[in-house]
Amino acid sequence: MCGFTGFIVTDLKRDNHSIIKKMSDKIIHRGPDMDDYYVDEKCALGFRRLSIIDLEGGRQPMTNEDDTKVLTFNGEIYNFKILRKELEQAGHIFKTNADSEVLLHGYEQWGDGLLTRLRGMYAFVIWDKVKNELFGARDIFGIKPFYYYNGNGSFIFGSEIKSFLEHPDFVREVNEARLPDYMCFEYIPDEETMFKNVFKLLGGHCFRWRNGNMEISKYYDIKYNIDNSKTLDEWEELIAQEFTKSVEAHKISDVEVGCFLSSGIDSSYVVKEVSKVTKDVKTFSVGYAEEKYSELSYAQDFSQTVGVPNISNKVSADEYFQYSPIIQYYMDEPLPNPSEVPLFFLAKNAAKYVKVVLSGEGADELFGGYPMYLAGMHFDKYCRRVPKFVRKAISGVAGVMPNFKGKHFATAGGQLIHQRFMRNNYVFNSKERAKYLAKDIAAKDPSEYTKPYFDKVSHLDEPTQYQYVDIHTWMAFDILQKADRMSMANSLELRVPFLDKEMLELALKLPTDCRVKGDVTKVALRNAAVKQIPERTAFKKKLGFPVPLNDWLRQDKYYNMVKEKFESKYCPMFFNQSEAMKLLEDHKAGRAHNMKKIWTIYTFILWYEQFFVLN
Repeated sequence: MCGFTGFIVTDLKRDNHSIIKKMSDKIIHRGPDMDDYYVDEKCALGFRRLSIIDLEGGRQPMTNEDDTKVLTFNGEIYNFKILRKELEQAGHIFKTNADSEVLLHGYEQWGDGLLTRLRGMYAFVIWDKVKNELFGARDIFGIKPFYYYNGNGSFIFGSEIKSFLEHPDFVREVNEARLPDYMCFEYIPDEETMFKNVFKLLGGHCFRWRNGNMEISKYYDIKYNIDNSKTLDEWEELIAQEFTKSVEAHKISDVEVGCFLSSGIDSSYVVKEVSKVTKDVKTFSVGYAEEKYSELSYAQDFSQTVGVPNISNKVSADEYFQYSPIIQYYMDEPLPNPSEVPLFFLAKNAAKYVKVVLSGEGADELFGGYPMYLAGMHFDKYCRRVPKFVRKAISGVAGVMPNFKGKHFATAGGQLIHQRFMRNNYVFNSKERAKYLAKDIAAKDPSEYTKPYFDKVSHLDEPTQYQYVDIHTWMAFDILQKADRMSMANSLELRVPFLDKEMLELALKLPTDCRVKGDVTKVALRNAAVKQIPERTAFKKKLGFPVPLNDWLRQDKYYNMVKEKFESKYCPMFFNQSEAMKLLEDHKAGRAHNMKKIWTIYTFILWYEQFFVLN
């Protein structure tokens, strides 16, 4: 595990060694154990390492046998031993025991065909000195980050945007045109970022850069292939078998591996699997003094039941607000998901004991875990049974009536699927956002960003379409973003065994009623888990990552901290200051529950200060 950064050399008069060193130092948190560099007349690469596999070897940037190709790599290749054996049989000579070397020789042997053989989480680049060509790729889910800057005559790339700040050609600009999208989704739902001319390489994509030309292609496509030939019992058995294999693969390490443990099924199932092999595996949980928001008692109860140690910590309101600015610095892009703060403290505590943790991210998206998928199931039945013109008429009438039970369902039932998708208007809806922006910014309706995904799977039922869209947007740009940043901010590697290539291929075959049925989510996964973990855990109501922020914002101390930012000179640069203040005042007075909206504006201001004022 590491972080890397680099650039195409455009000026030989510069001290490019010094530049790449400063860029790498910006991401020292991703790899405090080792650093190294490669610089020639065309390319500069920097590497920061967190030593986990082959502690003595595995130094990067790494070259092949004849020094014509140079690799920098962030992540883990879980099937590297199998690939290494195949490559050695083909005549390749390995110098280390590190998984990274498989990428170099694999690229020599198979070219970009290497990517279809990989099982792991990764982002990497290979510089070909003979062709003067840079090749790079990102894993199929987008677990590991990859950014690039294509502007001002320069091509800069790396694991985190903050490393670009040290390059003399990097022009730091807010991508203000995407602010409306941020306000709706809480992230930018495509390859752009909040920095102008900085882009994300999307999961399952690779690129070639040569002579100033960037060619991006998709090497992996998620395709549902529903198999209705098996019983629920058979699916449960297949899930249990495959998950055991995935956890075993994700445990590969030359250092101790721990587990994050919340109160829910996903992390509990991970812990149970790990505990079969590692009886004293350390588990880590986080909570609050405010008991109604804390999951600690559930996590501690489960750890005692399984017989593994649990190490927990509590986050105070003071800590939450004190660390929020620096967390936005680590995030690179503004992300107003309140759960990132406790996740930061969870990782901070775990890093005192271990270098690697396993976590439960991805189970909801793959196996049908969100309540909105149940709603999708009901919409799907409604839309199949009731003619479109009738639904539209009902929707029109319901829309002008006072609130009543079922109004949202009646109204949304007359919309197209991509229009009623709840994540489009996750914070501000498309009508509200103009009211809170300082400038009139032309913007697409948020549903237009998700529509292409819906169109690709329009032949599938509604909950399955929701899952497909979530995997490509919510999971990629929110869940995995904060998981990577908050763990690596504390020099901790986070692995996600549900987000495994083989687990995905299995999930893509699972019939809908094995995912959501009645009022139960993750049907097959729960039934597989309940054979190993207590029923009270396997069927516990989903809590997410609850935060007392709603209450804290009504307390004078924290209300005033937010008010200070809303009254600062930076707020009116982007937002309607009086309307922002009204959100805050109404929430404080109990007239409205505006926490998500307040935090979205507040987070953006904190992020702006971190990158455009302080650093």
